[in-house]
Amino acid sequence: MIFVHDKGRMANNILQYGHVYAWGREHGRKTMSMRFAYKYPWFHICHTPHHNFPTYLFAKYAAKLGLIPTVRFDKEGADYSREEQQMLKRKMILVGGWFARWHDLFVKYKPEILQLFAFDDAVEQKVSKTMGAKSGLRLGVHIRRGDYATFHGGRFFYSDEQYAAVIKQFRKLHPDETLTVYICGNDPKLDRSYYQQHLEGCKVVFPEGNPAEDICLLSHCDYLIGAPSTFSLVAAMYRDLPLYWIENPNTPLTKEQFKSFNELFRHIY
Repeated sequence: MIFVHDKGRMANNILQYGHVYAWGREHGRKTMSMRFAYKYPWFHICHTPHHNFPTYLFAKYAAKLGLIPTVRFDKEGADYSREEQQMLKRKMILVGGWFARWHDLFVKYKPEILQLFAFDDAVEQKVSKTMGAKSGLRLGVHIRRGDYATFHGGRFFYSDEQYAAVIKQFRKLHPDETLTVYICGNDPKLDRSYYQQHLEGCKVVFPEGNPAEDICLLSHCDYLIGAPSTFSLVAAMYRDLPLYWIENPNTPLTKEQFKSFNELFRHIY
């Protein structure tokens, strides 16, 4: 059994576990996500064998006491052949680190990863009620603030004016469509009135869901826009949605700038 000691928040955890799961499938090894054993209860994986709090406690303290070994993937681009050999040899092992990445295997086993991280019925039902019947084009926007004030020196910390300007450019790319904009984010001080006042010709919705409900809702949109973030990336993963990461808010938006999950997830900041 490979116990995956996940890093960061929920979307990071999905991607990190997905990589190790894919590696395990390729090599005939079972895996277990420690975070999805107790912290995020909204997914199918949480109801699968070994994903429970007692197994989490066992893995955590067995590793802490040295009863099972730990290998870490903490440096980008390092040679991890020795760590992989340990993962093959050991009956039980704990794996940690953000750079446990096997992109080609992830793509190979992505259908299974998507099944594991399928949303519970209650999540899908709430999102369906929020979105209602499909009418026109749906644009999902993820506004990332909070820790992005310091992430990469605040490079991707954008104002409401900058996000709204990008949305306006998207509107111009689809002038004949009825457009609904769903805005999710982690900023409790988001100026909602600004978007309502400045996005003329758009219906603007602020869903107010938990993290899983927000990702689920974004995954049901037609296009996604956001600062470079694993949150919007995971939302795009479910249905291969076109995603535009705002790397420079002053760059004119074109249809060609929307990319697929399979491309973007190889270039995470």
